[in-house]
Amino acid sequence: MNLLHRLHGEYVHQRRVRILAGHFAAMIPPDASLLDIGCGDGRLAQQMMIQRPNVTITGVDTIVRPDALITVQAFDGVHLPFAQATFDFVLLADVLHHTADPLVLLREAARVARHGILIKDHLASCPLDRAIPSFMDWIGNARHGVTLKYNYATYEQWYKFFNELHMTPSNWQTQLNLYPMPASLLFDRRLHFVTLLEKALYHK
Repeated sequence: MNLLHRLHGEYVHQRRVRILAGHFAAMIPPDASLLDIGCGDGRLAQQMMIQRPNVTITGVDTIVRPDALITVQAFDGVHLPFAQATFDFVLLADVLHHTADPLVLLREAARVARHGILIKDHLASCPLDRAIPSFMDWIGNARHGVTLKYNYATYEQWYKFFNELHMTPSNWQTQLNLYPMPASLLFDRRLHFVTLLEKALYHK
């Protein structure tokens, strides 16, 4: 591992995991079951369960890492191997921009979720907004063999996806504080969002 990857792991990844887990943990009720799509090393799911011990999380990924910290099942990146409404919630953290068409996986997530979909992804409205996440993606994922499509959507495109699903975004947040100073001046900049897509009739 070179110096850049080591700094990312020690200086960025651990903080990102802890803060994202806090955002997501605040959005879900007690005793919820979650499916973490594209769970990677499972650190985010593990941190969520530390913060919320009454929550259970199962992972799926196209690449099952031998050092994953949660139970992970392989899937083809398109079809989830679960019946309709198997889980209370589905988690998609920095996953959808790795797909050719985010709506395909969003529809699958909606199928297996009883109540809603937790999403963390990027907002891109100009070339710089695409260049910065592209660099972050390469640093964090290339060495693990993750497919890098850099398919970042605008605010308007995200809301078009949500309307297609007939689901309502709540708890929309863009001030995530994922990076420490001075890195936050470049890498936060409202380039990220988290939200909970709610199905009709769901109330916390």
